[in-house]
Amino acid sequence: MPAFAANLTMMFNEWSFLDRFDAAAEAGFSAVEYLFPYDFKPEDIQERLVRNGLTQALFNMPPGDWAAGMRGLASLPGRFDDVADGVTRALVYAEATGVKNIHLMSGLGDRNDQQARLNYRRAVEHAAERLAERGLNLLLEPINGRNMPGYFLNDFHAAAQMIGEFGLTNVKLQFDIYHCQIIHGDVTTRLRELIPISGHVQIASVPSRQEPDGEELNYPFLFSELDRLGYTGYVGCEYHPRGRTTDGLGWFEPYKRG
Repeated sequence: MPAFAANLTMMFNEWSFLDRFDAAAEAGFSAVEYLFPYDFKPEDIQERLVRNGLTQALFNMPPGDWAAGMRGLASLPGRFDDVADGVTRALVYAEATGVKNIHLMSGLGDRNDQQARLNYRRAVEHAAERLAERGLNLLLEPINGRNMPGYFLNDFHAAAQMIGEFGLTNVKLQFDIYHCQIIHGDVTTRLRELIPISGHVQIASVPSRQEPDGEELNYPFLFSELDRLGYTGYVGCEYHPRGRTTDGLGWFEPYKRG
């Protein structure tokens, strides 16, 4: 049976951020994830995790100026020092939270641009080396162009090819089923191909990005498929609830912790 991590950036928004840890635990989640922890003190996040017996499954490295439209720095020219600073900052939160997987966003850019590819490779190799010193995985996530137009890493096969070329044992794929369905379709076949290099899975309905209880994808089948494939990582619930978060957790009843 998959283990699920509530995404506290999208879910439980009826509470303030730190109180979302309590709400997720009360709802039966054993783990949490979110986009960025950097507006909060690491010790405050640590206290909420420990208090609630929660595992920190994932968070992202600093993406640059998110409010100004930046979506990562790794492929951008002249931003390597900022990437390196972001790795250092993320490791402070990794130490506090015990997280094992950290996502590096690629940024906006043309994947066919040779300089952007070189920038990206340099950033990935640096981040992976720093994380490997702590026994941590670096995750790379393809993101669809509808939600994030112009994103550099926008193809699952290209991501898999890059991971193979990097040849770094702690660099893994972040397999977001929602993004995969929009980019490629045929999710089950791609899970079967790519789970061996995947370090984290995420879910949402398609096309609405809401609870995984309807629309295009048969999530109960996909959850069973993850079990058949031997996936033992967390499944992040990166969706926008239709209404109050707790009102939409009927799909989660068979999977919640006691």
